[in-house]
Amino acid sequence: MELDVIFEKLLLACILGGLIGYEREARHKSAGLRTNILVCLGSCLVMMISVDIGDGSGVDSARIAAQVVSGIGFLGAGAIMKEGLSVTGLTTAACLWVVAGVGLAVGLGFYPGAVMTTGFVALVLRVFGRFDSWMVKEDIFAVAVVAENTPGVIRSVTDLLAAQDYSLHGIRIHMRESETARRSEPVLEMEVEVGSKHPIDRGEIMEMIRGIDGVIKAEALN
Repeated sequence: MELDVIFEKLLLACILGGLIGYEREARHKSAGLRTNILVCLGSCLVMMISVDIGDGSGVDSARIAAQVVSGIGFLGAGAIMKEGLSVTGLTTAACLWVVAGVGLAVGLGFYPGAVMTTGFVALVLRVFGRFDSWMVKEDIFAVAVVAENTPGVIRSVTDLLAAQDYSLHGIRIHMRESETARRSEPVLEMEVEVGSKHPIDRGEIMEMIRGIDGVIKAEALN
């Protein structure tokens, strides 16, 4: 492969990855300008190596490039964070995956697909991102509850939240040994996530949960 062609492909990969990365950087995301440029640049290089190795050698060049698709999953997983019962960073991880695809397309010489994909990504992130403020979003509230291992205490907590017209998004329950010597029996630990189209009065809900018979303590997770 000629040096000028190599330079053009790497330069284009930097530009396209930078266009997507600039939007991520402007929104203060974990994978910003440099990360997206490097992902696109590295993917482009791997694809060029694959094509160069495969030319006339009988080697399946697609096998090398395919490792980018699977390998980018490890980088994307680092952008996904769990906050309480909510998961964030999925869009950032998806961007890294798409940027890797753009880099592969540039390395292969499929310039129209790489450019158009970059344009569509920018459209989705910039234009459709504004719809978030127009859509009616739920106020999400997650609470950690420690309660005695007695019949009906879980039902009491969920019934209380349902009575306030909250939608139950998820609940996780497990048992652990009590941290105090006065309690010999295991206690229940619950993580409950509810949502409402109206603002949730967290202080009021916390007081109501703490007032349930059998509840030892309750703490807000967000």
